[in-house]
Order: sequence, then structure tokens, then C-alpha cells
Amino acid sequence: MGIKQTLQKAFSTRTETNEKHPDETLQTHYYKAMRDKVMSELQTMFSQKQGYTVSSVSEEHGEIIVNTTSGKKYFIVITVIMVRPYRTAVDFAVNTDTVLFTDFGSSAKMVRSLYKELNSRLTFVGTALGDELSR
Repeated sequence: MGIKQTLQKAFSTRTETNEKHPDETLQTHYYKAMRDKVMSELQTMFSQKQGYTVSSVSEEHGEIIVNTTSGKKYFIVITVIMVRPYRTAVDFAVNTDTVLFTDFGSSAKMVRSLYKELNSRLTFVGTALGDELSR
């Protein structure tokens, strides 16, 4: 990770996962399931968690928006894309509502914990498989 990424990470209140993220734990995760199953499992996961509210679900766009109602305030956008049958990608974008210039890594910690929970609920295939699956 270069100095630019290190500074951005240190002075950020936002964490977003993507295919080529320098931190492997924050790369796009792929699951062996259809998109509808993943969307349903995410909605169930958040409805069972205390202090989380699913505020919007867009089935046609594959997006779920979640807010936290207790503790630290987070705004979470989950994007679910089916790359091919039984290969579905999940990305998170987490914003921390804070008056400070940084969240001290809590948004990244939140993403890691959400992926960990989702990995236990669905069949995890791997991270950053976009190039491999697009062939």
C-alpha cells in the first residue's frame, strides 16, 4: 500500500470494498448462490441484528441500504451482483457518522465483521474473482 492509500485510510470515515482493493480482506467476496438467495440472506441477517434497520431494498438494482440505530451510526450500502449462475459478488460501502475527520478504522472493522457473518451463512467461494469469472 502506497503512502497515498495509507493517508486516505488514516483520514477517512468511509470504507468501500472493490475487486482490486489493496487490503485483501476488503476485496469483493463471491458466494455460491443465486442473487435472490444472497439478497434474502442479507435482509434476514440485518433484521436479526439488534440496532440495524433495512431502510431500502432495490431488487432490480441489487442494492440494500442499512442504517444503525444504536451505538456508532453507520450508513451501509450493499451491492449484490450475480456474475454467472451460482456465483454472486457482494460489495459493501460503509460510512461512519462522526464529527471527527476519521473513524479510526471502525468502518473497515464493520465491513470485515459483516463479511465474516455472511461467510458463515452462505457458501464462500473466494475474493477478487472477477477476472477469473469473466472469461
